Amino acid sequence: MKLFASLILGLLFFTTGCGPQKDPNIDSVSTGSIEISVDESFKPVIEEELTMYKNTYPLTTITARYKTEAECLKDIFYDSATRMVIVTRGLSENEENFFKDSLHYRPSWNLLALDGIAVIVAKGSTDSTFTMAQLADYITGRKRGKKVIFDGLSATSTFRFVLDSLLKGDKPDTTVTQAAPNSIEVMNYVATDTAAIGLIGFSWIGNPEVPEQLEMLKKIKICAIRCEICKGKPFIKPTQISITSRSYPMVRGLYYILRENYSGLGTGLANFMRYERGQLIFRRFYLAPVMEFNIRNVKINIK
Repeated sequence: MKLFASLILGLLFFTTGCGPQKDPNIDSVSTGSIEISVDESFKPVIEEELTMYKNTYPLTTITARYKTEAECLKDIFYDSATRMVIVTRGLSENEENFFKDSLHYRPSWNLLALDGIAVIVAKGSTDSTFTMAQLADYITGRKRGKKVIFDGLSATSTFRFVLDSLLKGDKPDTTVTQAAPNSIEVMNYVATDTAAIGLIGFSWIGNPEVPEQLEMLKKIKICAIRCEICKGKPFIKPTQISITSRSYPMVRGLYYILRENYSGLGTGLANFMRYERGQLIFRRFYLAPVMEFNIRNVKINIK
């Protein structure tokens, strides 16, 4: 009888010890490591989002690679190591179906914030306002005397916005448009050339709490663009209010696309950015958060 009991216990130990176990390599909201690709236009604010997430969950490592938007989208489609991309558009129905066919599930995606594309010129430039038509004329070469500087001329979200929303079928003149390697170099170039017009994401130059941006504003200035939908058609600079109301004409969305069908680290980061703490970071970087923050009147009794 004792021998029989020992055999049963041994069998139980063997089956529980060698049975299916949770894969230690599977990440979770609070542990593990993943790689993401991010549109370079949003590097300042996403760096802060990742820092705060790391502070909240110290056992996580999120490695961000900052690239052009087209390179980010290529990563989410064809690089299995890329868990998430942060870009200025979501997925089309055809793209969702592609993932459904290849992965047997559709990646999740959603809007995180709204951003404005800032038009900048050198501090010494006589320009301070533009209409959308004037910008289009300079980019297409119909109007001469200015160079337009982008953070790349073929694959960036800023350039795609200009093609889709500003030129609307017209072609840029390559003799007047120039590409800088990144947003910082756009600002550096514009700062030294009064004939240059630069286009960059607002988060690179619109935050007065960042010393580097304040220092750059001594060399360049942000121009106002005419609001065609506003009464009186005033010229408006990008601000949180003008971006939220879309009275500033050059507004784009910021989206995440997540290739994850379980509650992992990518899901944790997406939820962090979508809800209060992450949205407050977007607001602090002068993007327009998509989560509404209600202001309540509170009565305080002082004794």
